[in-house]
Amino acid sequence: MTIHLDTSFLIRALIPDSPENHRLREWIRAGDTIVVSAVAWAEFLCGPLTADELQLAARVVGLPQDFTSRHAMISARLFNASGRRRGTMVDSMIAAVALGAGSQFATANEDDFTRFTEQGLRLV
Repeated sequence: MTIHLDTSFLIRALIPDSPENHRLREWIRAGDTIVVSAVAWAEFLCGPLTADELQLAARVVGLPQDFTSRHAMISARLFNASGRRRGTMVDSMIAAVALGAGSQFATANEDDFTRFTEQGLRLV
């Protein structure tokens, strides 16, 4: 299974003994593929983060998944269907990459993404 990580999940997964760290380790042991969108990666890179955290995160998620014109269409649909709420466009973009790939989606901020489940986003 492929699991897309939201920025919040990735940040918390780097904290030893956090629930997100334990969950991520379970997925890796199970052989799941862990990825992140280029949009979430850009948020992550804004930090603050150490060089060691950056290196570890890059090993876990590999190359970020591109945000394409197809994802732009999906994110606009998500944004419009969820009420065009101020400050939610980036969340729509991050969710669009996971939705476009048919992947499950992990976030530490479920309240920010639950509104997209009606459009097919599968939270893990």
